[in-house]
Amino acid sequence: MTTIPREQPAADDPYWTFMRLFIRHEGALRCFVRTLLPSWDDVDEVMQNVSIAAWTKFGRFDPQTDFARWAATIARYEVLNYRRTKARDRLIFDEDLLLLLADECQEEFAQSEQERRALDGCLNKLPTRQRELVLRVYSAGQKIKPIAAEIGVSPNALYKTIGRLRLILLRCIENTLARAATEGDPQ
Repeated sequence: MTTIPREQPAADDPYWTFMRLFIRHEGALRCFVRTLLPSWDDVDEVMQNVSIAAWTKFGRFDPQTDFARWAATIARYEVLNYRRTKARDRLIFDEDLLLLLADECQEEFAQSEQERRALDGCLNKLPTRQRELVLRVYSAGQKIKPIAAEIGVSPNALYKTIGRLRLILLRCIENTLARAATEGDPQ
């Protein structure tokens, strides 16, 4: 089998920058678009248009701003364009309702991104052992009993420890978001 050597992209290569950002946020964008359209087939079609439009406009993107919010705005307009092409379909929402839903979804999209960033920051503030424990317990496919046995505690003790750590993380996230809101910093 022949391996194709991959070139390391330049740090300032706009193509790789765009791809990295778009791939990172594609799942959330897809969910956002899904809240505005009746089927996954529609979502797939609109997401193709979103990726093309975002790439076309990427030269105007300000790297100091939030890519996810910028791309969600493009997605919103692509949904509106798609809706206009399907105007005769009874399953498509009225445009006023669609705009209201899009506004609410964009606010939630931005809020969930702020919460994710706050969680990342708060996880990093935990001592290494506690952070690794939380990440391990919440990894896909993990069960409490085997983890508890491996670290030498009862499952009940592990549940209590995780409960305390969750409370610490929740308070940290709330404080981080409150501080960002009072400072006017979007995180």
